[in-house]
Amino acid sequence: MNTDDTPFSYPVKVGHISANPVSVTIEADEEERAGLARLWSVLEVKALSATLQVQRWKRDGVRLKGRVAADIVQACVVTLDPVEAHIDEPVDVIFVPEGSKLARLPLATESGEMLLDPDGPDAPEIFSGDTIDAGVTAAEHVALAIDPYPRRADVAFSGHIESTDKDDRKPSPFAVLKDWKKD
Repeated sequence: MNTDDTPFSYPVKVGHISANPVSVTIEADEEERAGLARLWSVLEVKALSATLQVQRWKRDGVRLKGRVAADIVQACVVTLDPVEAHIDEPVDVIFVPEGSKLARLPLATESGEMLLDPDGPDAPEIFSGDTIDAGVTAAEHVALAIDPYPRRADVAFSGHIESTDKDDRKPSPFAVLKDWKKD
C-alpha cells in the first residue's frame, strides 16, 4: 500500500468481524498527520482521532459507525494567516464485497432516470479482498468537512469596491451594429 495515497490507515479483517459491535478508537501519529496535511493541502493537522463501532451488516457486509474528530490549521484566504478549525463529524458507512447483491445501484425508471434521495442513506461502499480500511474512511469524512475558503473571523473583504461609474462598464458586443443598415 502506498503511504502517499493513504497516509492514515487502519486495516480491519472482514472475516474477524462478528455480529456484536466492537468499539475501535484510532488516532493518527505525527507522521500520519504530516501526510494528511500534504494530502489535504492544509498547513497542519494537529490531531485526528476516530471512535468507531465495527460490526457485521446483513450476511456479508460490514458497518462502521461512530465519530471522527480533527484539529487542523489552514491559511486564511484573505491574509494567509493561520486559521485553526475543529472538525467533528458522524461516520456511518456500510461496506459490501464485490459482486454482492447488496451493492447494486437502484434501478432506473422507464425514462432512464435514477431516483436518489439526497437525505437518504448513502449507497454501500464496495471492497475487494478480505480487508476494509477504517483509517481511510475516517480521513475521508474529515476531508469532506474541511472549509474550502477558511477566513479569520476579524477579516472582511472591504478593500475591494466595485465601480458604480457608468463609463466603467464594458461595451456591448452589439454596439457596433447600431449604425448598420440593411439595404
